Amino acid sequence: MTREKPLPGRRAVLAALLLAGCGFTPVYGPGGGAEGLYGEIEIDAPRDAAGFTYVRQIESRLGLADAPRYRLGSELDYAEQELGITSDQVITRYQLVGNARFTLTEIATQEIVASGRVNSFISYSGAGTPVASRAARRDAEERLMVALADQVVSRLLATAGDWR
Repeated sequence: MTREKPLPGRRAVLAALLLAGCGFTPVYGPGGGAEGLYGEIEIDAPRDAAGFTYVRQIESRLGLADAPRYRLGSELDYAEQELGITSDQVITRYQLVGNARFTLTEIATQEIVASGRVNSFISYSGAGTPVASRAARRDAEERLMVALADQVVSRLLATAGDWR
């Protein structure tokens, strides 16, 4: 007895039907909470290199604002913690712990429509040469800012139906 393999498209259609039945709508799709949001959020200028990475990531996800309806302000802070210490008291591993507090303001009314705080952490190796350690720290800082920016964008997209 041979068993017929299901067509790959059947699973996708079944999944779509199940999701449609539970009220799922794509966030950017017709009727989605963030429909038309792309390019409507102006982001406050960065203050430093870490902030530049953060803003660049948000703009890559939400687009550059042509005619902004909202302004996103953020306060970023992060600290370095020592994680791995050898018996010789040499630090071999570090962790950057960061927070982003954000407010989204409707430009026309100056009303804060969304706000929140997200946090994340990134580890990196401190072993090796000083040059390698500095490069690893810069890379970790960039990854931390990308992680924080992605969380802010996800929060905004998930709640857009409440404040739009």
